[in-house]
Amino acid sequence: MKTKIFGLLMLTVITLFGCKEKEKETEMVMEETEAPDSADFDEKVAVIRAFFQAHSDEDIEAQSALLADDMKWSPPAYNGNQWLGKGELVEALKGYHDGFDNIKYTEGIVMPDSTANGYWSGSVFPAANANASASVIRVYGTWTATHTESGKEIGVKFFNLTSVNDDGKIVQSSDYFDVHGLAAQLEEEE
Repeated sequence: MKTKIFGLLMLTVITLFGCKEKEKETEMVMEETEAPDSADFDEKVAVIRAFFQAHSDEDIEAQSALLADDMKWSPPAYNGNQWLGKGELVEALKGYHDGFDNIKYTEGIVMPDSTANGYWSGSVFPAANANASASVIRVYGTWTATHTESGKEIGVKFFNLTSVNDDGKIVQSSDYFDVHGLAAQLEEEE
């Protein structure tokens, strides 16, 4: 009887020890394959910054050159979650260029006493989807401009999800900002 109990205890210990070793192997493999590629992230952020600078410069050719021909764009106004293409984005950008002067982008999340980083990627949570990839860049900032017709100064907080391919072209962009709030600023009485 003592031999059976001792045998069961040993089997339990071996099983638990084996599971812990397997868990450590999995963690080590995950760490090796999930190491962040900071250079890749920085290159993609540089593309996004160049795109925003071209918007501030109202240089539609430079902006268009940074977009992949088959890129997909989700505009800020709800449209039934329909993805549009490069042509629709370029037309929207031309509309902003025609309607506004002094277009300026300020990157970062404005906090009460500072401004936090404006570019993020990868995740830790949820654990099931955690990754260290720079495949989607989360962009935070503020756009300001002068309305061409009225001379009114406007501003809008901005959030965007952008993917950049290996050729340095934007292949996907999803914009989030208060389109109605922008229009309301233009309608306000002075």
